[in-house]
Amino acid sequence: MEATLPLRSPVGTPRARLALKAEVPSRGLLDGAWWPRSRDLPRELAALTDVLDSLWGRITHVAVNPEHWPVIPRKVAVSGHAVKVGWFTPEIDPHKLLLLSYGTGRWDLLVIPPETGPEAAARLMAAASEHSGPQLTASALIIADRALHAVSVPDQVRTAETAWESEGGASQVRAAVPSLDSRLIIGM
Repeated sequence: MEATLPLRSPVGTPRARLALKAEVPSRGLLDGAWWPRSRDLPRELAALTDVLDSLWGRITHVAVNPEHWPVIPRKVAVSGHAVKVGWFTPEIDPHKLLLLSYGTGRWDLLVIPPETGPEAAARLMAAASEHSGPQLTASALIIADRALHAVSVPDQVRTAETAWESEGGASQVRAAVPSLDSRLIIGM
């Protein structure tokens, strides 16, 4: 008789970190922002579509610029269906993700680099999901934020304890994103 290993329950994928504009007539250039945890596009798209399918209808196609994604598959299996993935170098901003839902619409999300700190990510998410939307492209929004909030290297390096003390025991990410009716924040 062979020994069998105990069945393990699958480890859940963390929820996507998103800030989305509520449906409004005035769009701007972006519909919100997505802050992936890594540059692993298949894994990150699975978490993203888990959230967006219920909000926007089944996501069927995604288009990216390959500059920041080391591997871009033609299809990604997500929650019972496949999402077709296309890449376009000159046509799509390197910091933008274009999503299509069959018969429902198109959405453009700012893609915040995974290595971005929580404070900068919160600012970018808030800017991209404003009611009227930013009038900047995705890359221009990131460049503008970096220019406005340039931080010297010694100021960036903080221990977890120092961060906890300076924040009063609360996360700065939640405090940095104002709660507005025109914004939906997920996975923070």
